Amino acid sequence: MLEPIYRRFPAALMARRNLTRTKMRSLLAALGIVIGVVAIASLGMFGVSLRYSITQNLGDIGNQVTVSPNANEGVEYLNDRDIRDIQRVVGARTTVTPVRTDIVEVQFTRGRSSQEFIYGIENPAEVYTASDGRVPEPYRSGALIGSSVAEEYDIDSGSTITVNGTSLRVRAVLEDGESFSQLNPSNRVIVPASQIDEPGYSQVYITAPSGAEANATAMRIRDALNDREQRVEVSELGSLVDQIRQTFQIINTILVGIASISLLVAGISILNVMLMSTVERREEIGVLRAVGYQKRDVLKVMLMEAALLGIVGGLIGVVLSIGAGLAINHYTVGDATAVFRVANAWYVGAAFSFGVVTSILSGLYPAWKAASEEPVEALRG
Repeated sequence: MLEPIYRRFPAALMARRNLTRTKMRSLLAALGIVIGVVAIASLGMFGVSLRYSITQNLGDIGNQVTVSPNANEGVEYLNDRDIRDIQRVVGARTTVTPVRTDIVEVQFTRGRSSQEFIYGIENPAEVYTASDGRVPEPYRSGALIGSSVAEEYDIDSGSTITVNGTSLRVRAVLEDGESFSQLNPSNRVIVPASQIDEPGYSQVYITAPSGAEANATAMRIRDALNDREQRVEVSELGSLVDQIRQTFQIINTILVGIASISLLVAGISILNVMLMSTVERREEIGVLRAVGYQKRDVLKVMLMEAALLGIVGGLIGVVLSIGAGLAINHYTVGDATAVFRVANAWYVGAAFSFGVVTSILSGLYPAWKAASEEPVEALRG
């Protein structure tokens, strides 16, 4: 039968005994480690959850590219040739959605009317799905309504609205897309492009299969359309997503840095406990030295005490941190089990390791001081 670890290692046994002799003092020192570990791990997990929540809301907008006329160069709209050039250079799996826009009066049900942006799209079935009704293909008549507009004005498929004096039947209420997407139809009224009396297109929305392909597509469009003059402005939403992620990573690092201060305070507490223990046990240490204990043996015992405080406090902190992480993920992303992500495990592990290392470092000076005591001087008291 295996013996307990502290019976195999006398230093561990002595360190454990010494800590239990001053239970309240040891408990308070370990409590500092617990608080530090919980603070670092919890704030780290909060940052991960916040970043994950934002990423969920961003959805796939990193795959999107927006092409607009360059107003600074006097280009007011994109013409059919521009659209053909864009369609020529994009990849086979990339969706190109030219859009015309106008501001007109729209009359909804019960005589309610307002000035609304209307969007003219030729191929809405390629990018939208209906929650009520059906998106026609080809799209030549009627109107498509976003869910927020439908809810506000109590509209469903089959209702009739009047757009700039023309009565249109609502063919479908559209499902919402990603919150930050340029193509999100939530607040939009969409009509066939032919019904908007504009000479060209105000924007082109491009959706690529991946962020890397979106970046390559943007570069090809710049080369094709801005060869002789700067006709278009190309916006890659992937760069915006990367900036948002980097910003949240910086915020997360700052939060963890602030939380680390609590572990430094805990380290000072352990330093104080160990110094007091050294003074109180001066004669005991002298006896140990007199009966043959070497400096390294005393050093080992004292460092073991500090390590035990860190390990016990760290383990308790880890358990509490996981509990806090379950609550954080439940309320931020609606999934408590998300606490078991690899990124969260890294923060928990880092907090535990930092707690143990802080404890050992805090015990170095008291351990060295105790080991350096001359046996004769120590026995004199």
